[in-house]
Amino acid sequence: MKILIINGPNLNLLGKRNPGMYGTGSLQDLENFLRDEFPEHELSFYQSNVEGELINKVQEAMEDGTEGLVINPGGYSHTSVALRDGLEPLEIPKVEVHISNIHGREDFREKSVTGGVMNGIITGFGKYSYALGIRALEQLASH
Repeated sequence: MKILIINGPNLNLLGKRNPGMYGTGSLQDLENFLRDEFPEHELSFYQSNVEGELINKVQEAMEDGTEGLVINPGGYSHTSVALRDGLEPLEIPKVEVHISNIHGREDFREKSVTGGVMNGIITGFGKYSYALGIRALEQLASH
């Protein structure tokens, strides 16, 4: 399965930004973990701090044979109607993930604007949120 994994703003700072909440591993460590866990899938990774670049990548996935999307929109999940609107027409299985439990943080993080157009949201399991997201894509694709 060809799976695109998108990471939004500030996720390039994994291992440096609030390690107590986000862990000590880097974004590269996360990518290596997922490649090791899922060698049977063609995983591609993309990270940007820029909203429009994330939307462009989602739109590319509509045309490039991507079969599933795991996205951690970071802070944009709580604010970006534009990213939500870009995700909505994507007709492949898509799962939103978060490293931290967004429901156990500040009130403004409890709502996901983007989550409403996803097949589901996995939150609070650290790097395993991504692994669970890939497992969810496998199930969605098989049904």
